[in-house]
Amino acid sequence: MPIKSFQAARQKLVPTRRKSLLVRDYMTRNLITFSKQQSILEVMRILIRNKISGGPVVDELSRLIGIISEADCIKHLSEGKYFNQPFFDRKVEDSMSSEVDVIEADKTIFDAATLFHKTNRRRLPVLERGRLVGQISRQDVVKAALLLRSQRWR
Repeated sequence: MPIKSFQAARQKLVPTRRKSLLVRDYMTRNLITFSKQQSILEVMRILIRNKISGGPVVDELSRLIGIISEADCIKHLSEGKYFNQPFFDRKVEDSMSSEVDVIEADKTIFDAATLFHKTNRRRLPVLERGRLVGQISRQDVVKAALLLRSQRWR
């Protein structure tokens, strides 16, 4: 007795366009940046006015040279009080963090997730050919994962 197949006819595989997994497709591009010659007082005003906690410090060629944050401002404010030194006439280059974790724009959101997990950072500057092109946050990676939830990750 022949065996019947209960499988339906195979469908033709139609290539579907995969959603992007690259950092460049999920990063924020319009950043508030600072120069190393700006005063800390000016930086503090910009941070408060724009409701941000920090920003990248770049040179004239948009190369990342550091990060200035509220924490850097507070640290130098407390040190200035302790050593009885004026604080507000300091420049960004005196207060910024120059050791910065970064990610390249052509890395995947999985690479970003791994870096976030390892470094415990909330956001990372994104570089392309050595120049700052954006910033990606933990929230951007979570949003990307939600957009890709129906995709098969290989």
